[in-house]
Amino acid sequence: MMTLVEQVADSSATVLIQGESGAGKELVARAIHAQSARSRGPFVAVNCAALPETLLESELFGYEKGAFTGAAGRKEGRFELADGGTLFLDEVGDLSAVTQPKILRVLQEGEFERVGGTKTIRVDVRIVAATNQDLAQMVREKRFREDLFYRLNVITLNVPPLRERREDVRVLAQHFLRVYAAKNNRKLEGLTDEAVRRLEAYAWPGNVRELENVIERGVVLARGALMDVSELPEEVAGATPLPEGVLSVRIGTPLAEVEARLLEETLRVTKGNKTLTAKLLGIDPRTVSRKLERQEESGEGVVDDSSSG
Repeated sequence: MMTLVEQVADSSATVLIQGESGAGKELVARAIHAQSARSRGPFVAVNCAALPETLLESELFGYEKGAFTGAAGRKEGRFELADGGTLFLDEVGDLSAVTQPKILRVLQEGEFERVGGTKTIRVDVRIVAATNQDLAQMVREKRFREDLFYRLNVITLNVPPLRERREDVRVLAQHFLRVYAAKNNRKLEGLTDEAVRRLEAYAWPGNVRELENVIERGVVLARGALMDVSELPEEVAGATPLPEGVLSVRIGTPLAEVEARLLEETLRVTKGNKTLTAKLLGIDPRTVSRKLERQEESGEGVVDDSSSG
């Protein structure tokens, strides 16, 4: 998945992210923004399903004073706030028939008017949209504009459910642990290997959102420097882990990602010993060092190899 993110990040093309609810579509959108030329600009997210039609339009495009009852002053919309950056339209399949052509105009012309206004405002915004619905089917059923669909569907990324990409569980868990440890002012160094094995073995029916909740709970309950199995919910702690030394990789994973994951896991098992890692993988120790250097240069390195041998 991250290889695809890197490939699309440098372009200015609109991206449509598809996947189950809670699969981590916003995380992918944020990764695209962070690795793009717009990374210094704002990342603005709006959930199209969470707001009623009238409020969504004013949130997206802003409004002028007196545009409607309660509009006491001018307000900039999300498109203006995202100028020079990325606007993430989550649950884009829930856009109403009234709002869809207005979104299309911004995509085609890069301009719009605030609600109640006459001045045309131009913006430079990259759109990343996401949905858990089948937009192509919605187009066939006349529930979604065909022209807007093709504008959004320039590049499509399908985010598999977490149960199909267990290789991501460790990285996501460590990310959430850092986030919630900071929020709760807790000093946690990470997770025990056994806790990670149980996390990787669990089916995650609630996808990334469920994993995030589990880690937040664990951070609050943790008493040591490492989050352990005892801090996990019963259903997660009771998951049957894969045998030690078995690497689970989803079919279709790019070979470069498989290689990086194998190197990472082998280094973890050898506690960062590059010589032993090279011996186990049947490669030269200098090759291990070169691959780690390339990962660090690309920002992909996640392994602590300070104890290399």
